[in-house]
Amino acid sequence: MARVFVYGTLKKGQPNYKHMINTAKGLAKFQGRGRTVEKYPLVIAGKYNIPYMLNIPGTGHHVAGEIYSVDDQMLQFLDEFEGCPDMYQRTLMRIEVVEWEGKGGAEGILECFVYSTATYPPEWVGLPYYDSYDASGKHGLSYVLRESRE
Repeated sequence: MARVFVYGTLKKGQPNYKHMINTAKGLAKFQGRGRTVEKYPLVIAGKYNIPYMLNIPGTGHHVAGEIYSVDDQMLQFLDEFEGCPDMYQRTLMRIEVVEWEGKGGAEGILECFVYSTATYPPEWVGLPYYDSYDASGKHGLSYVLRESRE
């Protein structure tokens, strides 16, 4: 099992969470909530208002998200879903545990896979940075589901 930190549409209550609980795609077990140890810019970008964590350590905010334990099948699905390695790249990041529900409580800092991007248009650096993503947040930028995209 691998640990994955999700910060965008795959979190509970967000538009793509359904994939995290679809066992046909593999197993994902919610472990807890955390935030990045380093600061990163989390932006909402493109015509579909997709959340992206730009791989620029030291800039932006400590990004909040959820920690999951996933099997190889789910990890492979997530790689495909996230357009890895073209749109996002899966890298290990240090995540500070904020709240833990998994067995054998975890405290402090864990290494988790995170889908961030180093392949983004330069103007994205000038977009507003968020510390947390919510598809129906105050930003007013409606996320467009894949099945609704042209």
